[in-house]
Amino acid sequence: MLKTKTLIAAVAVSLGLLSVSSAAYAAYPEKDITVVIPKNPGGGTDTTARGVINMMQKDFSVKFLPVNKPDGNGIVGMADIAAAKPDGYTLGMVTVELDIFPHQGKTKLSYKDYESIIAPIAAPAALIVAQDAPYNSLDDFVDYLKKHPGEVMMGNSGVGAIWHIATLAFEKEFGVKVKHIPYPNGTADIAAAMAGNHIQGTLADPSSFKSQIEAGKLKILAVMSAERTKMFPNVPTFRELGHDMTIRAWATLVAPKDTPKDVLDVLRASATKVANSPEFVEYFLKQGIDPTNIVGEEANKMMKDDDAMYAEFLAQIQKK
Repeated sequence: MLKTKTLIAAVAVSLGLLSVSSAAYAAYPEKDITVVIPKNPGGGTDTTARGVINMMQKDFSVKFLPVNKPDGNGIVGMADIAAAKPDGYTLGMVTVELDIFPHQGKTKLSYKDYESIIAPIAAPAALIVAQDAPYNSLDDFVDYLKKHPGEVMMGNSGVGAIWHIATLAFEKEFGVKVKHIPYPNGTADIAAAMAGNHIQGTLADPSSFKSQIEAGKLKILAVMSAERTKMFPNVPTFRELGHDMTIRAWATLVAPKDTPKDVLDVLRASATKVANSPEFVEYFLKQGIDPTNIVGEEANKMMKDDDAMYAEFLAQIQKK
């Protein structure tokens, strides 16, 4: 009889704890949420993060508090997110470098350390050339490269960086060779080199070249995305043209691994609502950023798939 009473009491305590736990997450969030941004204020990742959390905040009675931690090329900030208590009160942005740096020996962090909420941007690599170049389509450009192997100079963002990897993937897909010209400071320097006719083309984020494209100085032949961009809707994708290539510079709002599903559901529901609003699209286009709507498990899959792709191409680079 005593054993029976003890068992009943134990079950009652367990049910009580479960009830308290469920009630706690049902009330989430009950206090302000810190959002770590692993980049400097004013940049694309910072602008993206602040825009999304400001819109999501309207669904809650608490504040989202952004904190910039750009040290170590973002590794410090991303590490802080991964190490935070998985209770939904510390979130953060991770960027495409999360899938690149581990394969360069720069960090042990990986996509496995996080749970995605939303990737509001995933800027595709766009094939950009001068307006007066003697090619007006992807096929034209490939034909030209095959007739002039190793002659065309293509700008990238540095050896092993995303736009360099995009160019390597392009060479592999089409069986061509270009001359790689690195600009480690990023797309602003590539744009300047394009303007000065120092290079003949690039595969990079097209939003960085928007003013030159609109001024009629540059043209885009195709973009490496699953679907056409909102910013350049008349430009075809590589996929449309028969080449299933998707390379993108993304930034994803995440929670630490092991964050309870109840909490993730609340955050993802808010993110989905925001991403489907006209305000979301308007905000990003006004900032010169092409918005995406990649939520939850879909964003997790994007990070996993890209990690495998970068592992392959970085191994290829390191063998050379």
